[in-house]
Amino acid sequence: MDIVLNYADHYVFTPYVYPGGWAESDPLRQYVSLFIIVTLGGYLLYLGTASLGYLFLFDKRLLQHPQILKNQVQLEIQYACWSVPYMAIPTCVMFLFEVRGYSKLYDEIEGTNLGYLSLVRDALLFLFFTDMLIYWIHRGLHHRLLYKTLHKPHHKWKVPTPFASHAFHPLDGFAQSFPYHLYPFLFPLHKGLYLGLFIFVNIWTVSIHDGDFRVPDALKPIVNGSAHHTDHHLFFDYNYGQFFTLWDRIGGSFRAPSAWEGKAPIDDINRMGVKAKKG
Repeated sequence: MDIVLNYADHYVFTPYVYPGGWAESDPLRQYVSLFIIVTLGGYLLYLGTASLGYLFLFDKRLLQHPQILKNQVQLEIQYACWSVPYMAIPTCVMFLFEVRGYSKLYDEIEGTNLGYLSLVRDALLFLFFTDMLIYWIHRGLHHRLLYKTLHKPHHKWKVPTPFASHAFHPLDGFAQSFPYHLYPFLFPLHKGLYLGLFIFVNIWTVSIHDGDFRVPDALKPIVNGSAHHTDHHLFFDYNYGQFFTLWDRIGGSFRAPSAWEGKAPIDDINRMGVKAKKG
């Protein structure tokens, strides 16, 4: 995140926002700057990606499904926009430690043992490591002591739209994102790759709520996609994984998606004879 912070300081914060005597290296200034960046960036990434998913992938006929709430899209957006700044508060603590040099993030690829192949290896390790932790965190959030307060608000959306992707209770959202922030404090990771992965996981979170179930046949047993996550919203106790089906299979919570058996929400719509509206 120091890449983004340096650009923001150089082009915006130092010349136009902060008083001249407030050093760029001051921890409080860094935290305030990170909070602004993460909050505004979070809104931009969420609203931009979810809007694209809604416009081009989400089947609008699903808005007539019996389990869709009245004004659900508006409610999802309102809840997510309320939650984003609160999620940013603890997130920016993690970013501050990173910016101040406590992580294992690095700049130079040439010094790694595999060169640019290290980026491929580290990206895969990041995905598998975070998927493992998110599985257990997500499953823990379904415990009766936590579910009603923290995770139930997200399960209000039984048939989610892309805008449900970030409509979490703030503590729920941060808990499930914590593995992404923890990884670079435990394992080396290139700063540019980390930034790219941070953007990717936000896009992925939108994608598993967009109702587009298309996955290459070879990847269907491996990838936890929108079909799996739709069943999680419908049946609650299955498919807790984020990227892969591995931990659901190990943990006994894997459910073959209903969509592959012709029992997805869109199949309900087809049986109801609802047609797409023109225009």
